[in-house]
Amino acid sequence: METVENKASRHRAIRRDRLRPEQSPGQYKGRVLFVGQSYYHTWYLSRALRRLGWKADVLNWDTDPASQMYYHGEDFRLPARGHHRHLLFYAKSLLRYDIFHFSNAHCMMFGHKLHNLVKKVFPAYAEIRLLKRLGKKIVYSNNGCYDGVAQSSFRSWGPEPVCDTCRWRDVPEVCSDERNLAWGAIRNELADIQCTVGGNRKDYNDDPRVLEVPQFYCLDPDVWNPDLLIPTNYRLALPAGTVKILHAVGNFESRTQAANKRNIKSTHIYLPLIDRLKREGHNVELIFFHDVPNKQFRYYQAQADIVVDMLTFGWFGANVREALMMGKPAVCFLRPEWLESVRQQLPEYVDELPVVNATPATVYEVLK
Repeated sequence: METVENKASRHRAIRRDRLRPEQSPGQYKGRVLFVGQSYYHTWYLSRALRRLGWKADVLNWDTDPASQMYYHGEDFRLPARGHHRHLLFYAKSLLRYDIFHFSNAHCMMFGHKLHNLVKKVFPAYAEIRLLKRLGKKIVYSNNGCYDGVAQSSFRSWGPEPVCDTCRWRDVPEVCSDERNLAWGAIRNELADIQCTVGGNRKDYNDDPRVLEVPQFYCLDPDVWNPDLLIPTNYRLALPAGTVKILHAVGNFESRTQAANKRNIKSTHIYLPLIDRLKREGHNVELIFFHDVPNKQFRYYQAQADIVVDMLTFGWFGANVREALMMGKPAVCFLRPEWLESVRQQLPEYVDELPVVNATPATVYEVLK
């Protein structure tokens, strides 16, 4: 559900936009609309761009109540009903913005309602092609392993095929070679430039317009702060001296194989590993959470001694980024090939990356 804090923020932003007269394009350094959410990244990036003199707004067209806890703000939200409201917003955006920044696989659209309406009359993605014909720039942010890369291609990365632990391996309506590559073809046709991070350069990600841009996946240092004060009701009741190892999975039930708890986050590895360390006399405790809103979860991150993440995927996600912002050591598998791929564009980023590398074979020694 949408929190009271987020709802109030959204209403204030909408009121400000209605009251504020539209400035001429020349009064801005640039005009960008972030179409769709990407966790909290688009919100904080748009606020930073505003401080630099940009017109930068965020449209939230996600109608799933369960997803709202990942977002930290928006300027506009399209209603669940009323095609005319969606069409009107789209038409106004053609005059208000020069850059349209989309995120997430299969989501280069202004919401499913408008997309499906247009598709009844014109070819799919005609509303995005119109943006290009009008001279608008299209930016896209990559969001995962099935984003333009065939499952068989991703599976070929070693040393262990991460797809074997994925809940969606045998669910072709979510992930398959055909589905992933069809999306990659559309994505690369429409986007002028793409943001990614992690170096997964196969299939449609092996393209000069796909750039390593870790800056897009940004955080707010005032939200994730090493000196964060912990409210009493979030304090962990553990004896002093306990080494707290934090592990977390978003959308745990849907992403985890129920019978064996296997998932790409390596939960099935960490659960028995911590039990082993405890049997050997190490004063450790696994702090395991799933599906906690990130504004609350940060209080647990702040109390952790070590944060552990994916051991076969090859890169890290939001949990590690947040932990690093709070000064916590993080353990994760960094695929050597991907590191070298990123190094070609951002050598200083790779050299300074403060993540402790581990695999299923080495993580015991790393933690011990």
